[in-house]
Amino acid sequence: MARILAIDYGTKRTGIAVTDALQIIASGLTTVNTKELIKFLKDYTNKEQVELFLVGAPKQMNNTVSESEVHILPFIDSLKKEFPNIPIKRVDERFTSKMAFQTMIDSGLKKNQRKNKALIDEISATLILQSYLYSK
Repeated sequence: MARILAIDYGTKRTGIAVTDALQIIASGLTTVNTKELIKFLKDYTNKEQVELFLVGAPKQMNNTVSESEVHILPFIDSLKKEFPNIPIKRVDERFTSKMAFQTMIDSGLKKNQRKNKALIDEISATLILQSYLYSK
């Protein structure tokens, strides 16, 4: 089986998570400078087989799309052009940043470590991926 790769897209940084080859476990992979994201994904897909991209869908509490969606849609267009054979699914990402921060607290990270926004992005991507795996 191939991996599923989840993307928590941000204008500066993007968190990335991936499943194991059997698609059982979601793990944080890294956080990438968004300007280098497509190059990173090309390099990764050259080394690992990816069968699906999950991209976070930011929504408001009333289920309307968030204002950050205007940044995500052009990225999805680029993703489709660069990887025409890998399907893309959107996953609701409401509360993932808050849940990621709480996860950091629950795991005992010190206050200084919890300020690491890159780690929050990576954990958020992992939560997006984990919610997809639960729903499957």
